[in-house]
Amino acid sequence: PGGWRDLMRSVWQLASAPLLAVATGLALGVLHPAALALALPVLLGWCAAPWLAWWISRPVPARRERLSPSQTQFLRRLARRTWVFFEQYVTAQDHWLPPDNYQEHPVAVLAHRTSPTNMGLSLLANVSAHDLGYISAGTLLARCDHSLQSMQRMERYAGHFFNWYDTQTLAPLMPRYVSSVDSGNLAGHLLTLRPALLALADQPIVHPRLFEGLRDALSNLQQALPQQADVPLRQLVAHLTQKVEAACAMSLGTVPDALQALASIEALCGSLLRLQDSQAVADALLYPWVQTLLAQCREQQADVLWLLPQGLAPGARQDVPSLRTLANEGSAPAQARMAQLSQLAQQAAALAQADYRFLYDTQRHLMAVGYNVDEHRLDSGHYDLLASEARLCSFVAIAQGAVPQDNWFALGRLLTTAGHSTALLSWSGSMFEYLMPNLVMPSYANTLLAQTGLAVVQAQIDYAEQHDVPWGISESGYNTVDA
Repeated sequence: PGGWRDLMRSVWQLASAPLLAVATGLALGVLHPAALALALPVLLGWCAAPWLAWWISRPVPARRERLSPSQTQFLRRLARRTWVFFEQYVTAQDHWLPPDNYQEHPVAVLAHRTSPTNMGLSLLANVSAHDLGYISAGTLLARCDHSLQSMQRMERYAGHFFNWYDTQTLAPLMPRYVSSVDSGNLAGHLLTLRPALLALADQPIVHPRLFEGLRDALSNLQQALPQQADVPLRQLVAHLTQKVEAACAMSLGTVPDALQALASIEALCGSLLRLQDSQAVADALLYPWVQTLLAQCREQQADVLWLLPQGLAPGARQDVPSLRTLANEGSAPAQARMAQLSQLAQQAAALAQADYRFLYDTQRHLMAVGYNVDEHRLDSGHYDLLASEARLCSFVAIAQGAVPQDNWFALGRLLTTAGHSTALLSWSGSMFEYLMPNLVMPSYANTLLAQTGLAVVQAQIDYAEQHDVPWGISESGYNTVDA
């Protein structure tokens, strides 16, 4: 109401002078009525000007893209397959650190080396897998705990992890080199991990997306189902689909409801495995997804049952409590998990701390590309573009008070045209440079960085269509093999 009163007062103040002049002219006979008819549109425009100025100055509402059900299903099915990489290869054999890559052809080779960026993304992959309902909170904490323990044992320089490590020995690969980009990526990912872990305390112990996560595994199972599958197999898969869809429709429900649904799905998965085992040869694509679905069911059931207070039957509890609620009620497992959450969050925050002073050029206010520890040599090159993967390092270092804010404003903002839009220049135009920091950095609509992200993605799509190649060109798209 106050805003409208102010608006109307402004309208009257602006319009009162010409209105008074018109009224006086008519009264004295100086202004001919015909002239008033001609002047009326101008007079009305004068009166409406404040309202028009307010109306055209309103912020443009953000446009939210809506994915179709088939697009959502495709992305979630792809996400579940992506998590399989971490399930298979981020294991005790590599000290729970992610191998840099897995080569399938010409021979299968796993690269037993990792970088700070790889380690940070692997930790966040654990969080994403939990958010999507693929793993329980207990598994999330166990995987993060193993990884952070390994990271604490690894050699560092001034708090910085080196560019490469052997995942089987934890020894740094020569030459020992500190990369500004990698240090910034890892620090940003660790600082994102910390609140993600602490947030688990107030989440329901039955994951809200538990059954959606099962549906993603089921979707891959359905895709792997052979076209020539016999009737009993198809009937079992159809029955399993009904159970999972019904569980998804149930939403969170109660603890007994969730456990009962999980038990039903587990039983059907067991029947599928027995049917596969009874055949002469189990299907190479279908069998792993049945095992995956079964493992997800058992893991989620075990996690919920472990957290309930001893002596309390699952059916005795109708609500779905949070971890904090159970801890306050005296559940020893819940209290132990709360303590583990706090400890892991502290470890993540501590590992994110590093000294950036030896990388920072106080004259140019820029970060050096890196530092060779063995040669005691600082690189002569600097990261001087805002639209590069190095901006996360600047963002984190400034937020931690390690470097002054001058660093942010010293980053170059060279502009170019991308289609019909304006975009910031990066070094190579790769998606890695433009989009990597956006995984964990805040993004604000109608800013130069946000506009750049949209423009360069569209530019890559247009380029790919013109040359009939996949879009999303980045460093990860490079591959070479010998004869």
